Amino acid sequence: MKNFHILISLIFPTLFLFSCSVSLVLSFSPPHTDLQNQCLNDQKSALLQLHHDLYYAPNFTFSFKIELWDPNTDCCSWKGITCDAVGHVIGLDLSYKNLSGSFHSIFNLHHLQRLNLAGNNFNTTLFQYEFDRFPNLTHLNLSNSCFHGQIPVGISYLTRLVSLDLSNQDSCYLHNYQILDSNFWYDDFPYNLYQPLKLENPNFKSFIHNLRPLTELYLDSVNISTQSTKWCEATSIALHNLHVLSLSNCGLTGPFCSSLSRLPFLSKLFLGGNSISYLPPNFLEISSRLVSLSLVNCNLSGHFPTKILMFPKIESIDISENDNLGGQLPEFPLNNALRILTMSYTNFSGKLPESIGNLKFLTNLNLHVCKFFGQIPSSIANLTNLVELDLSHNNLSGFIPAFHRFGVPNLAYLCLWRNHLSGSINSSVFTLPSLQALDFSENQLFGEIDEVLNASSSLIEALYLGYNSFSSMKLDMFSQLKNLRFLDLSNTSLSIESNITSLAFPQLEELDLNSCNLTEFPDFIKTQDKLAFLGLSNNQIHGFVPNWLRKTTLLGLDLSFNAIDFSKEVPFGDANSSFPMLSVLYLQFCNLSMFPEFLKSQTSLEHLDLSNNKISGAVPNWVWKKSLRNLDLSNNSLSFLDQFSLNQSLTSSQGSLSRPICNLSQLGTLNVSFNKLTGPIPSCLGNISSLDTLDLQKNNFNGSIPDFAKATQLYWLQLNDNKLEGKLPRSLANCTILQVLNLYST
Repeated sequence: MKNFHILISLIFPTLFLFSCSVSLVLSFSPPHTDLQNQCLNDQKSALLQLHHDLYYAPNFTFSFKIELWDPNTDCCSWKGITCDAVGHVIGLDLSYKNLSGSFHSIFNLHHLQRLNLAGNNFNTTLFQYEFDRFPNLTHLNLSNSCFHGQIPVGISYLTRLVSLDLSNQDSCYLHNYQILDSNFWYDDFPYNLYQPLKLENPNFKSFIHNLRPLTELYLDSVNISTQSTKWCEATSIALHNLHVLSLSNCGLTGPFCSSLSRLPFLSKLFLGGNSISYLPPNFLEISSRLVSLSLVNCNLSGHFPTKILMFPKIESIDISENDNLGGQLPEFPLNNALRILTMSYTNFSGKLPESIGNLKFLTNLNLHVCKFFGQIPSSIANLTNLVELDLSHNNLSGFIPAFHRFGVPNLAYLCLWRNHLSGSINSSVFTLPSLQALDFSENQLFGEIDEVLNASSSLIEALYLGYNSFSSMKLDMFSQLKNLRFLDLSNTSLSIESNITSLAFPQLEELDLNSCNLTEFPDFIKTQDKLAFLGLSNNQIHGFVPNWLRKTTLLGLDLSFNAIDFSKEVPFGDANSSFPMLSVLYLQFCNLSMFPEFLKSQTSLEHLDLSNNKISGAVPNWVWKKSLRNLDLSNNSLSFLDQFSLNQSLTSSQGSLSRPICNLSQLGTLNVSFNKLTGPIPSCLGNISSLDTLDLQKNNFNGSIPDFAKATQLYWLQLNDNKLEGKLPRSLANCTILQVLNLYST
């Protein structure tokens, strides 16, 4: 359940993206206007028609009319409208209003210079709109508004454009699907339904040919793969005035060319998510004028020229997610301008230099999942502008520096998990005035923590201290942290007074007390009204799960590695009262001998793990929930996949329609390995388009391998050690991302 880095990305949007958004806001800030000049009638008519054609649509299924402006007032005074001295509308800003509908009437505003429709839900193509009717347009922002299809050639005729932003239409679709599905997982986004903006006809080279005044170009997530190797030369020839070039996730390949050095004003370069592979020989020359550089997930390898980190102008560098890119941090000079340094998921190694304390402007330092070793420099605790520090998952050792309120007053996120740090925790860290998230888990820390009681004013929302070697601690010592939403004390010698039912964590959403030698369900959980995820695995809890716990509105529950059971009695006389909102349930190694009957009433269950128990017989039909995404029943003594298998009197077609297992349209993982399952493999499994992992090994399945006509997302298929026969189905060739195929039988 713990996914700390996803949590932090929600709490702290990276300042790197913030700096980009600031530049956009500044670009579209309207000039001063004299509001006493009334707008012309034709201008007002066009705006009123626009008002009529638009509606509020926060997602794809819900909409209603919205009142943007008062038609009885001068349109030059309307919010988002800028007029010139004559009364012509020269600026229109309707950004981030969740609008949908048509905006054809805008094209009657022939004097328009600035148009910003970013952050809306139009969900349509741009091809129908005549952008070439804006001869005076200098700023155009259509980002994050759910546009798709070919970018119209008319935009390339806007020869006065200074700033163009068509980026991130995919994030708009992602946002809408998250709203529609509260249990949404990022990996579940139906990318097959999303068609991005693209530049094919015209292609990228033709599109930018006439846009020579451009100083800012944002085409992130626009598909320009047809020019994947020609973008660089075309840019350096056509866009001599460019200051900002942002082409992240555009399907580019090959290195960016040496000719980028011809762009004398280039200060911000964002190329993340493209297969750049390697850097040009004159990379340092290109970089010497840069203020911001992003090469995230560019498949880079070799040695990164760290001299760029010492250039006087550079403020932000992100080279994360390049697993084969290595290097060592240099000795940093005084007065370095660096504000953001992100190198997570790279092959960087060596010691962290003490001179890192010279980075007085540094706000974000992220070296997560690298190979750094040695001690954390004490100077890092005196970076007064530091907001985010992530040194997790390295080989760092020694003591944690003494972080205190005067050294790092702005520090909000401190993450040092999975290192080899030792010693005790300095109590001053809990009193940092801005701290909201702290993760010291999976280290070798010891001693007592006894000063949390003095932190009643703390802002800490997330606290992860699990898997260390602390002395015995009392749970109630953390109750002074009134803002706690996430608490992990796993694998600690935790003391919980059995009579404490009033222990209050008023904001607590996730609690992990795994491997804490608990012998019973803690009573204080009864009063945690906001608790959504509870982890109590690998304790010494035995007996029936109490009814009060079954009554809770938990979304996720992990009771694995306990000798527990579920009473057949319906709690409180209500058949639907057992975990009514459960989405995630882990019960592996619980010594269960039958499927818990409360599963019958579950309607939202997506992830179910009952592996390594003693369950036998047929899988009840009510286990096969349509909501299931991942199901693990491995290492039991099951004999039939469902109750249909017990009755072979139905015809094949009847069986396909009747079997609940054939209705799992969202299933991604099915693991029933190491059982005693017999009969043929259900042919309908090959029709589940979402299926990516299928493990049926070590059973007694017979017959032939079914066709996989629609299960084209399979990358893991284990059918070994069964009694299968016949030929391999040709349809396996459709599984183009298949990585594991095991058909061996002893």
